[in-house]
Amino acid sequence: MSLFLVALVSAAARAVSAAGAPPREVAVGALFTYNSTIGRAARLAIEIAVDDVNADRTVLAGTTLKLTTQDTNCSGFLGTIDALQLMEKNVIAVIGPQSSGIGHVISHVVNELHVPLLSFAATDPTLSASEYPYFLRTAISDYFQMHAVASIVDYYQWKEVTAIFVDDDYGRGGVSALGDALIAKRARISYKAAIPPNSNTDVINDVLFRVNMMESRVIVVHVNPDTGMNIFSAAKKLQMMADGYVWIATDWLAAVLDSSGSKDLKYMSHIQGLIFLRQHTPESDAKNKFMSKWNNVARNRSITSGLNSYGFYAYDSVWTVARAIDQFLTSGLQINFSKDPRLNDSNDSTLHLSTLEMFDGGDQLLQQLLLTNFTGITGPIQFDSDRNLVHPAYDIVNVGGTGSRLVGYWSNYSGLSVAAPEILYQKPPNTSTSAQRLYNVVWPGDSTTTPRGWVFPNNGQPLRVGVPIKASFKELVSIGQGSDNVTGYCIDIFNAAIKLLPYPVPCQFMAIGNGRKNPNYDDIISMVAANFMQSLDAAVGDFAILLLCGWKHLTEKLTSGQNTAGKFTRNYLIEELNVPESRLVPLNTIQEYADALNRGPKGGGVAAIVDEMPYVDLFLSKHCNFRIVGQEFTKEGWGFAFQRDSPLAEDLSTAILQLSESGQLQRIHDEWFSEPSCASDDSEVGATRLGLGSFWGLFLVCALICIFALVVFFIRICWQYSQYFNSEAADEPGAAAAAAAAAAAAAAVTERQRRPTRLGSFKELIQFVDKKEAEIRRTMKQRSSDKDNQAAGPSDPHPVASA
Repeated sequence: MSLFLVALVSAAARAVSAAGAPPREVAVGALFTYNSTIGRAARLAIEIAVDDVNADRTVLAGTTLKLTTQDTNCSGFLGTIDALQLMEKNVIAVIGPQSSGIGHVISHVVNELHVPLLSFAATDPTLSASEYPYFLRTAISDYFQMHAVASIVDYYQWKEVTAIFVDDDYGRGGVSALGDALIAKRARISYKAAIPPNSNTDVINDVLFRVNMMESRVIVVHVNPDTGMNIFSAAKKLQMMADGYVWIATDWLAAVLDSSGSKDLKYMSHIQGLIFLRQHTPESDAKNKFMSKWNNVARNRSITSGLNSYGFYAYDSVWTVARAIDQFLTSGLQINFSKDPRLNDSNDSTLHLSTLEMFDGGDQLLQQLLLTNFTGITGPIQFDSDRNLVHPAYDIVNVGGTGSRLVGYWSNYSGLSVAAPEILYQKPPNTSTSAQRLYNVVWPGDSTTTPRGWVFPNNGQPLRVGVPIKASFKELVSIGQGSDNVTGYCIDIFNAAIKLLPYPVPCQFMAIGNGRKNPNYDDIISMVAANFMQSLDAAVGDFAILLLCGWKHLTEKLTSGQNTAGKFTRNYLIEELNVPESRLVPLNTIQEYADALNRGPKGGGVAAIVDEMPYVDLFLSKHCNFRIVGQEFTKEGWGFAFQRDSPLAEDLSTAILQLSESGQLQRIHDEWFSEPSCASDDSEVGATRLGLGSFWGLFLVCALICIFALVVFFIRICWQYSQYFNSEAADEPGAAAAAAAAAAAAAAVTERQRRPTRLGSFKELIQFVDKKEAEIRRTMKQRSSDKDNQAAGPSDPHPVASA
């Protein structure tokens, strides 16, 4: 009987539509779980939205929006049945579901019947338009949320995270998007901990126990709102909410906290120091008005749970459908349904599939939905080319005490900021690293210091360190019987640095090579980088940028050796120093170095060896008759190999720096590269050592030049002094000379007295030397000019006096 009545109503509606008049009502369905954190907020929001639409005469004038809801009860199977029941009622659009898993299932149903599906809470990024053309997400996709999480991880310079997620479409899709977002930031998910839906406390404890054994202490939690708080309760008991841990929860936690009443504040003690995200909805009068109306209705109905952001998106979803239907009808289109010939009931079937009809205007209504452009209580309601809401943004919130505080925002427009996204939209986008900013965070354990984000894993697994077994230069690194019997210069530095770390790091050395031939170093580095078969975490040895090479006469032949390890040096000599390849001679051992140098270039050997300092020091410690000449070509040193962005690499680099500053690095060097025999044996070294006697000829030439210069200087000074004195004598006043001319005897006495004055004293000579040459010349020139003026004066016997 019910199906018969539905058929009559459907036929009447089609008849009215065919006449061209707008229908008196249009049916819209809604699918969600009534008794859930999201469902309780969304149900009331949807009902309020329908009432607001029907009360607004500017939208669907003359047509009533009729709402039919179905409870999916968190079940994909029941959600499918509910969707089929809605389709029987000829709804032209469905709002929901809230579950991504149910969204995957019923999207196939709406695709067949051409009924648009608008979900306000199914955030799984894999719900794409390419696979589900009639699916339209009216909330923010987790694709953007995971990029927000990755930006936070990058902001604090963490490189690895552990992801705890619910093992369903929602959880798996979100974590997959997180992994891609982290890779773009040069970080990664080091461990994925899946929790089955509706898991009990024992399962959760087991998952957290495994998480606690991992290296990363940055834990991202992406689970369902209704069971997620159990994770933090268990973590609190396992002391995983203490100092050193980082917990980042996605927007499910915001929904829980926003919906919780005062009786649920006990959970706040379990999440102190945690960071969570909330969909950002800008403040507006429309938003405040809706919140007031929602709270009043909830109070009248004795609803104890609160409103969360999913309720906002549910409200806007109803208005999105209403506006699209209004445009659909205004354009003259009619609401018609037709039978799908593929939906035929078999003779013994009781499913009544034949009652399902296909909405003929589904494609046109979908296009109107995609053209939506208005401002809702969540902000701009508009879809981009990928059918995502424009301007996705999140609040970043830090839990502390009995509440929480905002520490910043993330938007797809400008990344992390302390300014609201709607303010930044008015400025040019800026996602540079320097522009990213958050307020200070109080971390678990009430710490204000940013956690390091990792510890050495507490899983009983030692650090697996590869050691190359070399055929030569065993003083650098060698291994005996058993992995514990590892010695060498590189090993001593590594062990000393490990002891300086602020945490214990057990190590297990693993031999690489057979000892008869040097292993390929490129292969060892590749094994570490790829974590080959999960058997190698690091490598210790003489790994460097420049390796062994040698050369002859700087027309002679050169050496390049250590097998494949010398490829870079060979290319460096040929390409950078323009050394002909024909002059390169491969050498591999210390003895080969000595033999080649002793033979010399004429005897088929080499004139010089070019190598890294540790190799040269090791060679010279055994062969004291050779010396280092020239300068180093490069300053690159050796290093230990770790996986890319390994946090242990940074701490170990700091430890090696401490070794260098304390002098221990030099002491280790001296222990391996200083031979007592070379330090005391100077018999052969003296022949090549330069002493004072080696430069006697140079000293003699310098002395002769200095003496010659001094003699010339003295002669020149004496000549200048004589000229200076003569000019001074010629400058005597004329009156004194006239008076002395009367007595010849007095003139003779004056001449005798003047003679020692002309010669002057040694003190006067020194004073003359101190004078500048320019001053002397200026004085002599002035005196010469005065003399000429005096000589010209008496030639005029009758001078003219001026008045």
